Amino acid sequence: MIEDFINIAFVIIWIVLGTSIFKLHPFLVLFTAALGLGFLLGITPLETLILIQKGFGKLIENIGLLILFGTMIGVALEKSKGTVAIANGILLYVKRLPLPFAVSFMGYLISIPVFCDAAFVILSQLNKTLAEKTKTPLIGLTVALSTGLFAPHVLVPPTPGPLAAASNLHLENLALLIVMGSLVALVLVLVGGSYGYYLSKKNSILIQKSQGENQFEIDTTLPKFRIAIAPILIPILLMCLGTLCDMYSDTSPFLELVSWLATPTMALAIGLVLAFLGNPKNKKYFINEVITEGINQAAPILLITGMGGALGSILSSVPLGEYAQGFTNFESWGLCIPFLIAALLKTAQGSSTVAMITTSSIFYPLLPLFGLDTEMGKVWAILAIGVGSMTVSHANDSYFWIVSQLGGLDIKTAYRSHTVATFLQGMVGLATVLLGFAVWIWMS
Repeated sequence: MIEDFINIAFVIIWIVLGTSIFKLHPFLVLFTAALGLGFLLGITPLETLILIQKGFGKLIENIGLLILFGTMIGVALEKSKGTVAIANGILLYVKRLPLPFAVSFMGYLISIPVFCDAAFVILSQLNKTLAEKTKTPLIGLTVALSTGLFAPHVLVPPTPGPLAAASNLHLENLALLIVMGSLVALVLVLVGGSYGYYLSKKNSILIQKSQGENQFEIDTTLPKFRIAIAPILIPILLMCLGTLCDMYSDTSPFLELVSWLATPTMALAIGLVLAFLGNPKNKKYFINEVITEGINQAAPILLITGMGGALGSILSSVPLGEYAQGFTNFESWGLCIPFLIAALLKTAQGSSTVAMITTSSIFYPLLPLFGLDTEMGKVWAILAIGVGSMTVSHANDSYFWIVSQLGGLDIKTAYRSHTVATFLQGMVGLATVLLGFAVWIWMS
């Protein structure tokens, strides 16, 4: 028993060192980790390879198309300027709110289809323009945007981390995760917006307009807000509708059609078609460009995610649940276990996605021990992993450098603002998940 835990600890240490110290690609690190764990556990080389192939293939089978379609939607919105149209629309609708909160909500909605680092690159100039025109310190808006983008990235599918965690924990009701993840992410967006608002009030240095910087002008080529936001909202609404249809025993052709359209794969495919409509000119070239770039962006994500599934397949051969039952009061740790593992991995090696994939692979055998082997229980576990994987973003995280360099922050200031903000989001996120879980237990 102790030997197995030591072997798993060695593998975790290798994942941290390989990705953070040796700067190896996560795919290679996870592949060697799976091979090494199989060797340490005494599994034959051939059986280890079979388990890796099965784990890799199973995860790609479950979420491969979801990641591809989600990535393509993000690329289409970026190239059609849909993300800017959504940002402008959100700022218009929430203009009565203090600007940091409005910017944070802007990030919240845009980050669902667009990865947080890419979205920050797209919106950083808009953020600077808002700071200049409203005489708001840029540090507050930078933190509001970075945290607003970060929360959905680790909590709301179709971003890769939540999708991979859902697949590793064998969650079938993806719509339930989207709804619950959106609610928890909304709380964390408010935390980030509040901290950004605090920094704006505290910091009295106004950002001066640099030489040669373009004036902000209304871009008449932007798609309409309702067209730009449709690829995000329609798939979510369809998946939620599918969950409602599953509650009925009626098998009429209409309900079967709705259920088919509401499957996550078809819902995102419909969202992709709607995203293509955002570009009124040269449709054929636009579609081909989006698909090509979407595949290029999704390929490394699919490789890393699939190899995480391979590692999970090796881990499944270890009876972790049986071992854990020998600990007294172990169940009192509850959702803190996946949170702490994910937070440790995130802080040590920098990647939220790798932290979520690894933690969910480790935690799956422990679900029955904590009474989390139901659909709702798995959702709570994924949310705990998600908030852990955002604690904290610092120098070994590529997102930290994007935020600091494009957000106008020096390194010391970035640590005091962005890093602190992600720590606050993680702590409040854990408290929110624990409170929600307690309420769920009380009601069930």
